Amino acid sequence: MMRIAIAGGGGLASVLAQEITKSANAVIVLSRRTHPELEEAYPGLQVVVVDYGNIEELRYALQGVDLLISTIGATEQLNLIDAARRARIGVFVPSEFEGSPVSRPADDPLDRGSRAALDLLQRFSQSKHPMQYTIFSCGLFMERFAPGGLASYDLGASTNAQGPSDYIVDVENAVAEIVETDSSGAPARVSLTSIYDVARFVAAAIELGPETWPREFRMRGDQMTVRDIVATCYAVRRVPFNLNVYRYQDALAQIEYCQANGEWARWHYLQRLLATADGRYHVRQTNMSEALAAAAVQLEVRPIRFRQWLERVWGPAPTAQ
Repeated sequence: MMRIAIAGGGGLASVLAQEITKSANAVIVLSRRTHPELEEAYPGLQVVVVDYGNIEELRYALQGVDLLISTIGATEQLNLIDAARRARIGVFVPSEFEGSPVSRPADDPLDRGSRAALDLLQRFSQSKHPMQYTIFSCGLFMERFAPGGLASYDLGASTNAQGPSDYIVDVENAVAEIVETDSSGAPARVSLTSIYDVARFVAAAIELGPETWPREFRMRGDQMTVRDIVATCYAVRRVPFNLNVYRYQDALAQIEYCQANGEWARWHYLQRLLATADGRYHVRQTNMSEALAAAAVQLEVRPIRFRQWLERVWGPAPTAQ
């Protein structure tokens, strides 16, 4: 039995706790505030209120923890990594639940402290008392396209993309914008995974034993082109979508215009579309399902496909009277 800590009290932390508490492992959630609803829902789970600005307090809270999963970012995650090293944590999972970091440019305009966190983890993995780390890459959360967007799941607060109209498709209003190809003209592809399947994959990986984990676990529920995402939304909702398609170079020009004129919300929006075209959210080759199959782990994960997920959360658009 391991002692597992999950840092963060938002939607992803809650879903991870839901799955991991099904095992015999002890689970604690590190949060800025109390969460009686979590302790009531998952008997045996303990919520510990912490100050992410206080490294010594974090170190104390992490005593005896074997595995730490982060769902926080920026400076708070850097403090958490430092405290985890001091507490001699065996394995750290950073808050990197999207595409593989190797798909991001060196001067990543969407970086929210990720590069600094990974650099610090790399350094600590080679120290006298090494702390290993594993990234879980899953592409896009399907919940991004849910009613209310990521905000309805208490996700994405630091991304500037919580709302339903903040990325590619506004399903409710049947509006979409895409950069259809990358700079070489190849179709832009993405991978998509529900947060509930991500949590199931993580719980199954824990059964494998974190000491066996690779540097990166890659998973996905589905993959498609950005145009196929729009087409699937159209097929499920049965209403025509207002689709704007940008060429790669046109999107670059718009980004320069937004920067020159201080239109930062639009600048971030277009950067996300361009990063998508560049493959930021495309998990090209999985290894998670393969590792579970090879080890004959009983926690089999059969992730939901995107159309099935859309039908579940949206269904067809209401018929006009």
